[in-house]
Amino acid sequence: MGMSVTISAATEQDAEQIFRLQYLCFQSEAALYGNYRIDPLVQSLDSVREEVVADCVFVARLGEEVVGSVRGAVTEDGAAAIGKLCVHPRLQGHGIGARLLRAAESALAEERGAKKFRLHTGYRSEGNLRLYRRVGYETVGTSKGADGVEMIVLEKMAGAYATTA
Repeated sequence: MGMSVTISAATEQDAEQIFRLQYLCFQSEAALYGNYRIDPLVQSLDSVREEVVADCVFVARLGEEVVGSVRGAVTEDGAAAIGKLCVHPRLQGHGIGARLLRAAESALAEERGAKKFRLHTGYRSEGNLRLYRRVGYETVGTSKGADGVEMIVLEKMAGAYATTA
């Protein structure tokens, strides 16, 4: 590739690139469900900016370009909700998503005291489910998103790191 992808905490200056990347990456999810009103596609830039400031947000960079992102926040029950994991389509399948997850999990556990991690993905999102299971997440239930999409809820305990290859 010539340059290596680095993972770091997002800054406020990254918000617009995260916003654009998220819109690009979640098109395939929207197509999978025939629903272009899923949260990542309707979220405002201001809302992304707020999350970057308040939440635990990491980006993957290739040079100056943000090519991946993930967000997490500790919820009332002490679990960390992780979401909006995305990697630029041209770089998917190279372990960047797993690296982003690991960075978010580490920060959420060490800096914010999370004891377990929770995330969700659409029930048809086989690639996402494979990744999450490969890094140690297990299905704990289902839910329905505000957009009507049936979701699979997955969790893992802090410190439970499975293989990422």
